[in-house]
Amino acid sequence: MSFWNNKLRDEATSPAVGEDAPLAPTTPTKPPNEEPKPMAMLKREDLSSTPAASGDLNALLGRGSEFEGKLTFEGTVRIDGKFTGTIVTNDVLVIGEGAKVNAEINCGSVVVHGEVNGNVKAKTSVELHHPAKMRGNIETTSLAIDKGVVFEGQCKMEGVEKSGAARPSPVPAPAPVAAVKP
Repeated sequence: MSFWNNKLRDEATSPAVGEDAPLAPTTPTKPPNEEPKPMAMLKREDLSSTPAASGDLNALLGRGSEFEGKLTFEGTVRIDGKFTGTIVTNDVLVIGEGAKVNAEINCGSVVVHGEVNGNVKAKTSVELHHPAKMRGNIETTSLAIDKGVVFEGQCKMEGVEKSGAARPSPVPAPAPVAAVKP
């Protein structure tokens, strides 16, 4: 195999018979003022704080795409486009920045960077990261809201009692103290 590679390399770099000028480079060059284009749709820094950061992303609804219906899945799914309908899973849903989701969501955990209109029930946690906009009610055992997030709705966290965490008993009123006369 090395013979063929050497022969091809020699032919590409040596001038043709009767020519004195070397061949033009075979790799295209880009103008210096052109911006580099991203190599992947997902940026590593966008996912660094989400459960999807470990690289176990099962599906992606990318920017510019629209879907209407019922979405059920296992593992981690990221939505960066538009979704309308119902989402049901026991795993992780990531709603990326720029995403617009109009849905009733019932998940294990939800991480929101985009816009959600609808109620969210999450067994484990809900994270709202800037610049998220959440319009709807949230029911979860753990809620995190970053500064700058818009949240219009109610939050119910009664699931904490059901998850085995003990609720502190109310502190009894202090016993009346008898007045001591000197």
